[in-house]
Amino acid sequence: MNRTLVTGGLVLGESGESSAEVLIEGERIAAVAARGSEVAEAWARSGAEVIDASGHYVLPGGVDGHTHMEMPFGGTYASDTFETGTRAAAWGGTTTIVDFAIQPVGGAVREGLDAWHAKADGVCAVDYGFHAILSDVTEDALKELDALVAEGVTSFKLFMAYPGVFYSDDGKILRTMQRAAGNGGLVMMHAENGIAIDVLVEQALAEGRTDPRVHGEVRRALLESEAVHRAVQLSRVAGSPLYVVHVSAEEAVEELVRARDAGLPVFGETCPQYLFLTVDKLAEPDFEGAKYVCSTPLRPEHHQRALWRGLRTGDLSVVSTDHCPFCFSGQKELGRGDFSRIPNGMPGVENRMDLLHQAVVDGRITLRKWVEIACAAPARMFGLYPRKGTLSPGSDADLVVYDPGAEQVISAETHHMNVDYSAYEGTRVRGRVRTVLSRGRVVVDGGAYLGAAGHGRYVPRSTCGYLD
Repeated sequence: MNRTLVTGGLVLGESGESSAEVLIEGERIAAVAARGSEVAEAWARSGAEVIDASGHYVLPGGVDGHTHMEMPFGGTYASDTFETGTRAAAWGGTTTIVDFAIQPVGGAVREGLDAWHAKADGVCAVDYGFHAILSDVTEDALKELDALVAEGVTSFKLFMAYPGVFYSDDGKILRTMQRAAGNGGLVMMHAENGIAIDVLVEQALAEGRTDPRVHGEVRRALLESEAVHRAVQLSRVAGSPLYVVHVSAEEAVEELVRARDAGLPVFGETCPQYLFLTVDKLAEPDFEGAKYVCSTPLRPEHHQRALWRGLRTGDLSVVSTDHCPFCFSGQKELGRGDFSRIPNGMPGVENRMDLLHQAVVDGRITLRKWVEIACAAPARMFGLYPRKGTLSPGSDADLVVYDPGAEQVISAETHHMNVDYSAYEGTRVRGRVRTVLSRGRVVVDGGAYLGAAGHGRYVPRSTCGYLD
């Protein structure tokens, strides 16, 4: 069995930093040993492959719990396939993704899951799991959820937005939550009042307001916070946990704080676009603002302060990307003359770890919080811990050697995502991934990609680790 010794680095974990050696045997971590210990010295003498991490951080591979590879939306598909998207994830230090399998309207939840397995099987560069999107909540669909939880699909996403596409009314949401309360599943919620938003969209278009900036104007912060409030109350009635995806508004954070202060099993996620970009991007000229159309939308800068505060206090638990890229040419341009037809979504799976490290550099979060919100917390939230998200004996050897002093400029010219622009074009950050191991295999090293399509495996998940 192959042995690898990662030596000389500062090991970052949930409990802090330590000068330690990581010993890998095959696909798993065998030990994390004190520097200079007998076991580390013995491994060094045993002929183990040595990775010198001197002057670098050594941290768990990132876990991105919210991606949309090849997602159909707005008459097109997200431009990253499972092959290109997971390769880009590896380049950015993310070694596990959890994507969303979409139930077809009129079809079974398992039908969507089977379709997503077919897309991902044999092509992924890193490991992956699936959530299920419920597009058609029927009694038959609800009955399927028990079996899916038992098989390792333990989270189900519902939408309060997109009437006629993904929307579920309060009755369907309540029924799903009641089912989840019984089987241990986690309900994930896109919380925006889609019925009210559609009224505002119709009115804006009738007034001739068609530019991308209007997307941010109609999807108001109050319609996000109202939906979060309603979702929390429905979850209380059902007795189920709730995970609110892509929280962007200060008022929505306030709803989560109230719920968590009351001791409710309510969790929130935000994304790099809300932490680093503002609504001003939607007003860029020559339709360039379309690049930044996503839902929930980008907000004015003051909302960012609430999001960072929520991460520091734990009222926001996870930073995922909601990676759903559409090329500007030929895809975002479908919405010229009608902002409501711009495919909603942005790229980011390759940038998350670097952007969050820049937040460490800027003093917004600590090194420990970086590892927590990007690695450990998403692994716990989605039933992957301790297999993923930690450097512990028995865990998968998913590991990143990170150079904290390197500087880089984020650009579409150098990224590996299959999309023709970068949402963070020209952003200078300090820190860069040097070496990435996925289950003990080096997949990225020193600017070279050494992975392969099909290395990534499907990972069944247990239930949310915060509910044990």
